[in-house]
Amino acid sequence: MKRYNRDMGRQTQDGGRTAAPEPPADELHETVEEVTAAVMTASRLLVALSARALAETEPTLTLPQLRTLVVLHGEGPVKLAALAAALDVNPSTAMRMVDKLEARGLVDRQTNPGNRREVILRLRHDGRRLVEDVLAHRHREIRAIVARLPAGRRAELVRGLRALAEAAGEPPADSLTDTL
Repeated sequence: MKRYNRDMGRQTQDGGRTAAPEPPADELHETVEEVTAAVMTASRLLVALSARALAETEPTLTLPQLRTLVVLHGEGPVKLAALAAALDVNPSTAMRMVDKLEARGLVDRQTNPGNRREVILRLRHDGRRLVEDVLAHRHREIRAIVARLPAGRRAELVRGLRALAEAAGEPPADSLTDTL
């Protein structure tokens, strides 16, 4: 009778032992790791492009401040709680960010006429222009990089990035109104 012991291998009918079989190579794991490494590299590139676009457009603004402006740009006037949720920070952190941006004339805060305890936040003209300038700068840089890819590789990239966004539950972004 043949028995299998994972640690000792298989016992043959004559009592001898065969080497334990090698577990099947986890090719999926390797593929996931390779893709993860590629996405991490691309993420680092995109953050660097965002930082460079911000530095060349408005060097005194931080990336978290820009992200706040981008959220306000994309969502329109919002309550503080909604902004905090979109930024994944607590409301006091969001309020400190708004205080700094308001002092620079980029954000406006008004009491909600329907509920005087709530504050409505919106971009001012200079804030909207700043977001559009930074995003346009980043768009130009990404476009230049993509233009250097052969057409077939561009098609692969589009499919791969769409699949990644879909797997993350991210809605498709308009190329000019994307977010950080």
